[in-house]
Amino acid sequence: MSNLATRLALGLLWLLSHLPLRVLAALGWHLGGLLYWLAGSRRRIALRNLELCFPDKPQAEREAIAREHFRWLTRSLLERSVLWYASPERIRKLIHVEGDIDLAERVFQTEGRSTMWLCPHFVGLDVAGAAILLCQPRPGASIYQRQSNPVIDAAMKHGRLRFGDAEIFPRSDSVKPLFRAVKAGRGFFNLPDMDFGRKDAAFVPFFGVPAATLLAPSRLAHMLNMVVQPVIAETLPGGQGWRVHFRPALSGFPTDNPEADTAVLNRYIESEIIRLTPQYLWVHKRFKTRPRGEPRMY
Repeated sequence: MSNLATRLALGLLWLLSHLPLRVLAALGWHLGGLLYWLAGSRRRIALRNLELCFPDKPQAEREAIAREHFRWLTRSLLERSVLWYASPERIRKLIHVEGDIDLAERVFQTEGRSTMWLCPHFVGLDVAGAAILLCQPRPGASIYQRQSNPVIDAAMKHGRLRFGDAEIFPRSDSVKPLFRAVKAGRGFFNLPDMDFGRKDAAFVPFFGVPAATLLAPSRLAHMLNMVVQPVIAETLPGGQGWRVHFRPALSGFPTDNPEADTAVLNRYIESEIIRLTPQYLWVHKRFKTRPRGEPRMY
């Protein structure tokens, strides 16, 4: 996409941000039904993931989940306009916080420890980041994937950094600046459930299927003595906004066994996926990397 086309698309997002959320929700829901049929490769990935994770469900049920997923996913893409361009006051009214949002600040003040917010890839993931910056006082840090298009990269960084006190570091860079930020007291917004290949990963069961999973959450939490708190973003029906669940800190985590810790995280994420199945990011190739000698999944 050219820079001009990208700027036009971002201008459209800016215009969409002025619509009521219920209108964006309805528009995304209907467009998502169409996208399910148009985005053939992503549809096949979603159906394959659902087949691997829920082999006991009838095919018709898995197809229904995939269709609904595309509706939630398209909604999230349109609603990102609100997160990137609407006023903080409007966004705060749309985010419904549930759970112990003050945990990170309380732990830092009483114990001097930083918190790792574990945020699995549900479609409302960006809302979790906004809730952390808008609704709780501890400064944050995160890692992001630098975009090849510089206009998109700048827009994404601006959209994620415009609230509160936050720093983001490119995944391709050294981890030393992130370490310094955490040691200085910043919470770390961590996304633990994507396939980034074999490097620093282990094949840990995910719904019973070996999945290349980063060991970094366990290792980093152990190295920096961090509290680990899951944060789950749920998109609500219609124009009701989003509910962000700040779960209790994981007990007994981390240990000195990163692979066992990672299995614990995967089981936790599975339990949340069962609760919000259509809202999980099924279009990602979660099982792309395979143990040596195993056939491809896609």
